[in-house]
This record gives sequence, structure tokens and C-alpha cells, in this order.
Amino acid sequence: METTQLQLHGMMCASCASAVEKAIQNVSGVQTCQVNFAAEQATIEYNPHKTSLEKIQQAVANAGYQAQPLEAETEDSLDASQQAVQEDLKRKTIVGVIVSAILIFGGLPMMTGLEIPWIPLWLHHPLLQLVLTTPVMFWCGSLFFRGAWKALQHRTANMNTLIAVGTGAAYLYSLFATFFPQVLLAQGLTADVYYEVAAVIIGMILLGNYFEARAKKQTSAAIRALVGLQAKTARVIRHNQEIDIPIAQVKVGDIVLVRPGEKIPVDGTIVEGSSTVDESMVTGESIPVQKKPGDDAIGATINKTGSFKFKALRVGKDTVLAQIVRLVQQAQGSKAPVQRLADRITGWFAPAVIAIAILTFLIWFNFTGNLTISLITTIGVLIIACPCALGLATPTSIMVGTGIGAEHGILIQGGESLELAHKIQTLVLDKTGTLTQGKPVVTDFVTARGTEDGNELKLLQLAAAVERHSEHPLAEAIVTYAKTQQVATPLPEAQQFEAIAGAGVQAQVLDRLVQIGTTRWMQDLGIDTSALSGHLQALEQASKSTAWIAIDGQAEGLLAIADALKPSSPQAVRALKKMGLEVVMLTGDNRATAESIARQVGITRVFAEVRPDLKAETIKAIQQEGKIVAMVGDGINDAPALAQADIGIAIGTGTDVAIAASDITLISGDLQGIVTAIKLSRATLNNIRQNLFFAFIYNTAGIPIAAGILYPFTGWLLNPILAGVAMAFSSVSVVTNALRLRKFKSN
Repeated sequence: METTQLQLHGMMCASCASAVEKAIQNVSGVQTCQVNFAAEQATIEYNPHKTSLEKIQQAVANAGYQAQPLEAETEDSLDASQQAVQEDLKRKTIVGVIVSAILIFGGLPMMTGLEIPWIPLWLHHPLLQLVLTTPVMFWCGSLFFRGAWKALQHRTANMNTLIAVGTGAAYLYSLFATFFPQVLLAQGLTADVYYEVAAVIIGMILLGNYFEARAKKQTSAAIRALVGLQAKTARVIRHNQEIDIPIAQVKVGDIVLVRPGEKIPVDGTIVEGSSTVDESMVTGESIPVQKKPGDDAIGATINKTGSFKFKALRVGKDTVLAQIVRLVQQAQGSKAPVQRLADRITGWFAPAVIAIAILTFLIWFNFTGNLTISLITTIGVLIIACPCALGLATPTSIMVGTGIGAEHGILIQGGESLELAHKIQTLVLDKTGTLTQGKPVVTDFVTARGTEDGNELKLLQLAAAVERHSEHPLAEAIVTYAKTQQVATPLPEAQQFEAIAGAGVQAQVLDRLVQIGTTRWMQDLGIDTSALSGHLQALEQASKSTAWIAIDGQAEGLLAIADALKPSSPQAVRALKKMGLEVVMLTGDNRATAESIARQVGITRVFAEVRPDLKAETIKAIQQEGKIVAMVGDGINDAPALAQADIGIAIGTGTDVAIAASDITLISGDLQGIVTAIKLSRATLNNIRQNLFFAFIYNTAGIPIAAGILYPFTGWLLNPILAGVAMAFSSVSVVTNALRLRKFKSN
């Protein structure tokens, strides 16, 4: 199976989206299809051996719409696909609104029943109205009539059908009344014209569509912001010369030079030089990261201080930024379960409305014989009933919500994950790499002689001089710690270095024998460790690894090494518990270490010494308690557990963001991102509920009012012009409400 995304064109309402979805699903070989009306995208899973992208595109074309593969590799490509359509819509909107204003101004005496001397009667002459209305109908409103004709050809009905039938009825009746008034008068009917109704409805709907298109453009601001991060050019070294080339021409294997203040153009590995790099654009981390040869360089991040050269490893659509853009696009094109009800309704909405409109006409004409009332109510029902607000209610919120997540370094795989996150009851955290930093660091350093005469730093210098020759992970922790303590450099040379398996290392440094190793080795060597035995006991009770430093057969110091907590972990756990979540630790580490870490962060329920293959079983057991469970892990040995959980949250590294087993990826690895993700989920779901409530109320109340339910009690009918205004701006209000999510704050 392959998954692809198509950018769709020509959809006017949620019914159109339903028609496109049905057309694609009917193609043999298509497994699933989701059409997002707000994003104008289709996400399709299909078997390439049974069908092809061309056949799917043809099916969309046969349904009366256009589709092309979705690409978002440059900022310009995002604008180019929309600019021409929006400019055409803008021109037609301006003409429609101006003509509508003239017609309403000229018709004020008739509409109000008052004599207004400063409005000439000729402004309401039927022939002038016909001349003004015709271009609005057949040029400005051409897209509605073309859409209605295509829908008719496919035996379906949509918003275009409702608008075309409503305005067409008003126009044709007015045309007949203009040239054959005597026929209507002979039948006892009025010869009034309703040109302004047809023109104003089209003008107002176009105006609403224009504002809606502008607002929808803002919902994809996150995509634009991400795409805008990438550099436009790269400085590569070819044939011993530095040349500036467009980023699209960078090839894998190119050596790229980056100077201070420049954006890193593509992904690669640093081969020469060092610097600090601001990776906040990709990871959300504000503190610049130190970079040296061998470290990764991530495209779109900003080089701060030094210059360096790196080898390009991932270019174009393979870069981290491109992956993030692709994931956000997929998420914005997805659907949330809460949308299914709205989809079912919009599928049959237009045919049902046409039936209601016909019934409305028949009832009014049968009981009153008044063609004017029958026509006004019928047109009002057709115009006000468009389900656009209903179709936009969920996807606009999902688009904004997933975009905000990306801005906070949280990649949400789709609407379903975003919706489900707010229902989490139990959060299961892996220890190593999730609560902790995932690598050993020196946490304590005590010496037998204290700090007199710089003894501590001298001792560290000797230890680092020996350990830098060792490949053991604990050795790296000791060398790193020495650097942070600013020991004197350069380090002295170590002679006769020797590593004793399972015991430690030793070497001659500055004519002194330096031995670093375990308590057992010190005892075997006959070295007295009693001076620091109290410290040793306390450190071992805290589940920390220890290493003795002996100089010329004397125990001089004791180092404690552990996988240290991430600074944000205790605060994040407190915030999660405050939100009413049960927080659980699941680890393969020994129970003593696990419980020690758990105490530090405030976790009381711990599953320790669990093999990777049994982690999924533990998650299943918690689910059987009737709880919705989220699992947070590094996405490697935790993959089965991530897949088993209702929501899998992977800790990203900034270089591998597409972890298949997870639903949500925290690029920076900061657990505070989980708090933000859950808060964002809750805010998005509240926003969706508001939108759906408004859309349902609008359609539920609007149709009876347009049908004239108030007329017998108040003598008031809803003018079709007002129905057009209400319909147009109901969609705008839903999108505007969704955009309020952009004010979301994580704390």
C-alpha cells in the first residue's frame, strides 16, 4: 500500500468534498480516502499494483473537480496554487458587490414602501436591472452554475445546486415578468421583478467566499511558516571553489560552508569547524546547541557563532524540515472522529434541502395562492441551507491545532490523535531517554583531601587524562564532567594505558600511577577506601554507579555516575498529575534505580525490570482496567508498547521525526511537550464543539425561518437577500472562531 496526498480544486462546499471522497473510494485498489474540505486536500491509501495516481486523478476529474499531487517544497509553490484563484474571486466579488449596491439603492422605495425623492425611479426599471444583473449571474456566478451542471451530470446535488436553483428561479421569474407581465397579471399574479435578489445573493455569497478563503489561508499559516524557514541558497565547495547555488541544486555528498548568522541549508554531518546552532525553529528548544565535527547539522536551523563545513546527507524532500512539513500536511488533511457525524449529514443535505424547498413552495402556494410568498420562502430555504459551516467546523480547528503543535515542536499525526489526546487517563513513561537524559553523567564528586590547594581540579585532570583513552560510556561522562569543571588544559599525556575488563583503567600520568575503577578492584589492589566509605554507601543507596580514583596506591576520590533526570521532568510530572492524569513509570532497569528516579519526579506506580517484548503486555493490562492509556518512549525498543497504547508519544531527537509507531512526536524530547499536547487537544476539541454547535443551530433554525414559520404569527418573511448574507457569513464566523486557537498559550 502507498499513501499520497492530492491538492483539490473546484470544491465549493462540504457536499463537494463528500462527492470527491465517494468518487475516489469507488476506484478499484483504493483502500481509504479522506477529503478535507477546509484544507482542500485528499489523503489516499491505495494499492499501486491495482490502480495508479493518474486513475485516481481521472476519477476526481470525472466527478467535476481537479486534483494534483500535493507539493510544498517552496514558499512560492504554496502561494502560486492559490493566488490566481483568489484574484479571480476578488474581481468577481468586487463587481458583484458594486452591482448589488446599485440594485439595492434603486430598489429601496419598493422594498420599504416609501417615496424617496432623491432616488430616481429609472434606477428600478426592470430593463436596467436586467442589464446590470445578467453579468453578475453569468460571469460572477458562473462557478455556481458550472458546479450545479456537473453535479446534475453525476446525479448529485451540492451547494452550487442550491444557489443556482435559488438565484435562477428569481432571475427567470423576473425575466418573464419583464417581457410578459400581462400573462402574470391575467393569472391574478404580481408582475414584480426580483433581479436584485439574484444579484445580491450571488454578490454576498462571493463576498463570504472571499473572506472565507482569506481566513482559510491563515489556518495553513503553520505550513507557510515551516516552509519559509528553509534557506534559499547554499554555499558549496566544488572543484576547490566556493559557489552559491539554489538550495534545490545541492546534492548528497556536497561539502557545504556555513558562516555565522546563516541558515543551514540542508541536513548533514559536520566535518570541519565548530559553532553553536539555534535549533529552536525545528526542536522548539531555545538554548543554542554546541556543534563539533561528527555532529548532525539540521537544515533551516541558524548558525550562531563560528564557521563550519558539513557534508550534505539529506536534501530536498528527505530533510528533517521536509519531513515535518509532510507530517503537518498529513495531519491537517486528516479527519477527527467527531467529524463523521457532520460528514454523514452533509452527504444527503443538499437533496434534502431541495425536497424541503419544493415542499415549502407547494404548501405556501396551495394555502395562499400567493406566488410572491411562495417564491421568497423557496429561494430563502435554498440559499440559507448550505452546509458549508458544518463542513468547515472540524477541519479548520484541526488545521490550526496541528499547526500550533508544530510551532511548539509537537508533531501530531492526525485529527484522530489530536482528538483522543484530551481523553487520556493514564500516562505511562519510559525512564531512560524519557524522564532521564539517556546518557551517563557525573552527579557527585568527593575527595579524601577536600578542595585545598586546588586538589579537586588536579585530581579531575589526572582522571580525565586517563579516561580519554577509554571507550567505556562512563569514561566519556568523566571527561565531559572535567571539561565542565574547567580543569587546566591541555590534559597531560597518559603513558602505559591499560583497561582491565570489569574492573577499571590505569595509566602513568606525570610520573604518577592513576587507577580508576570499582570498589572490588580497589579491594583486590589492597587500597584502603574507608575514608570515603560513608559517601560510597549513600551513593549506592541512590542507585548510582561509582568509580574510585586512586593515586600511587592511595584512594583520593570517588565519582558517582548516573543517568540524570531531565531538568523539566519533575515539573512536567507535577503538571500532568495536576491535570488529573495517572502517571506511571515503565522501565527495563532494576527496581532500585527505577524507584529512586520515580521518587525524584513524584511517580508512585512503577513497573520495573520489564523486558522490551513484555512492555506492550503491561500497557494492555492497564487498558484492561478500563483506562485510555498514552505511552511515552524513545520509539526504538518501546515501539511495540507505543503501538499498543491508545496514544503513542515518541521522544524525537530532531533528526528522525517520522517514528511510525507513534501518534505524537516530541521533537525536542522535553516532557513539557506532553502537557502542551494535552492542553492543545482540549482547547481544539472545545473549539470544534463551539463550531459544530453554531453550525447545527444555524442550519436547524435557519431553514424553518426561511420557510416562513414566523409569518403566520408576525407577518414577517426572511428576505432571500438576508438569507444569502447569513449563509455567506456563517462560514466566515466558523473559520474565524477556529483562528482563535492561534492565541493558544501552553502555560
